[in-house]
Amino acid sequence: MKRLLILLAALLLAGFWASLTVAAEARRPAEWDKTVEAAKKEAKIVIAIPPSNDLRKELEIVLKQKFGIEAELVAAPGPKNASRIAAEKKAGVNYFDAIICGTGTAAGLTHDGMLEPLESFWLLPEVKDPKQWWGGHIWEDNVSTHKFLYSFLADVATHGIWYNTSLAKADELKAFDDYLNPKWKGKIGFSDPRMPSSGQSIWSFMWELKGEEFLKKLVQQDLFLTRDLRQLADALAKGKVAIAFGLGRSQADPFVDAGLPLKPIPAPKEGLPASNAFGVIGVIKSPPNPNATKVFLNWFLSREGQDWYGRLMENGSRRLDVETKWLGKIGVSAAKDTITVQEYHRLRNHLEDKYTKVRVPAGRFAESILK
Repeated sequence: MKRLLILLAALLLAGFWASLTVAAEARRPAEWDKTVEAAKKEAKIVIAIPPSNDLRKELEIVLKQKFGIEAELVAAPGPKNASRIAAEKKAGVNYFDAIICGTGTAAGLTHDGMLEPLESFWLLPEVKDPKQWWGGHIWEDNVSTHKFLYSFLADVATHGIWYNTSLAKADELKAFDDYLNPKWKGKIGFSDPRMPSSGQSIWSFMWELKGEEFLKKLVQQDLFLTRDLRQLADALAKGKVAIAFGLGRSQADPFVDAGLPLKPIPAPKEGLPASNAFGVIGVIKSPPNPNATKVFLNWFLSREGQDWYGRLMENGSRRLDVETKWLGKIGVSAAKDTITVQEYHRLRNHLEDKYTKVRVPAGRFAESILK
């Protein structure tokens, strides 16, 4: 009897999700089917993505299976992708169609005029409707008149600091001042805060909260600086450093899976900034595959696409119909599950306004004291 009840429950659940899919498809405009067919004829899309091999492999499969589109995915740090896009644009080459990145990279692309207005690529009602999104539509370029970059993730209590459990203990690192202990001299790694990066995000948070004198003392700890997050994770795993600032799960997980002693440090008592991680998307000016770009963008920002990306990257989508409470099991909290929209805007240090007022001056300060 119990097995029968389980089977019935499974069938009911399958029917529920099927009805949602049918309802969503019924709301799709006629233009959608035409665009999908045109995208199949283009048969290709080129996207700059975060430095995650899992994302590259899985997204290639999804786009091929769902839409018959071959995806060339350039997985690299945001600034590297942005530099390549800018160089090609100046040479008159239109190669990239879209980009997924973080705040610093996004801001640079907007100001250099290399992006298309994003809303002109939206087709699906579920993407267009602000009621589907926690906080409504939130634009990375929230100061500019035109909107080119969409911020689709929002997390709090993210894993921005990791440690080697054979060299340090979480109890020793409960506040930012603890990192000034002489025992950590030469043992702290940092994603280079002089460039747009996860390291710059934490650095700028410290700059705003603790001030420049604190950062000067932190620099005296002989930081191991790198612009390669894989190198940072490798240094932590091999014990070259005991602590790593700006390291993400996608870089740490391969070492964790291999049984190496890496763990995220709980947020310090001062907290960590609300983050949109690699949660910004934009369309490159004059994309060579416009229909494939429309299809990708609308799928990606749909319920299905956001659930897929959030689970793969372990981040919380702002879509209200995407389940994100499971993230709590790995120490990540989606903002929509834990704080108000007002509190989120108080805590964040991303989007164009905070980037200009906090991230940029903090980055300049880093350039002045890190030689």
